[in-house]
Amino acid sequence: MDGVTTTSAPTRDRRSRRTGILDAASRLFAARGFHGVSIEDIGAAVGVSGPALYRHFAGKEALLAEMLLDVSERLRTSGATCATTAAGPDEALDALVRGHIAFALGHPALIVVHDRELDNVPEPDRRRIRRLQRLYLEEWVTVLSELHPSCPPPRLRAAVHAVLGLLNSTPHSAGELAPEDMAALLHRLALSALVSVY
Repeated sequence: MDGVTTTSAPTRDRRSRRTGILDAASRLFAARGFHGVSIEDIGAAVGVSGPALYRHFAGKEALLAEMLLDVSERLRTSGATCATTAAGPDEALDALVRGHIAFALGHPALIVVHDRELDNVPEPDRRRIRRLQRLYLEEWVTVLSELHPSCPPPRLRAAVHAVLGLLNSTPHSAGELAPEDMAALLHRLALSALVSVY
């Protein structure tokens, strides 16, 4: 038992440190832009020297890539879970909407960084990010196709893109309302749009 604790604690600490670095970097990139932030700035935000960050990431581009890959993978996994474990398409759609709202309200900086900085991610990682995002979107389309079986997939896909744009407006739309009120508003607007898509 002691051996397990000894070997797992450094792993947990390293993972926690990486998560803290990614969170700090996302806020800095959102506020100043990718090119306006140095490794030293990120290190200062988490209380380490800039060069110490190279123990965790090969550089700023690698950090940005991992940030966007991580969130894309988490959304895809969450979307697949919502689509495959719900009792039916109505419940699945509700779970997808609620899950994305939680992400959008909880991580507005990541939305800003993705919108502005994806082109700064090295091409191989950029392709992986886009593939994960397509898979996530198709989870929504699959659920919607069960609700609207006669609706052409391109129309469903366009509707999902539009609704995700609405939900991802939180860096601009959230703030005046309490989080729970904003979540309820986004939920109502998203479902209204998706149930009337056809």
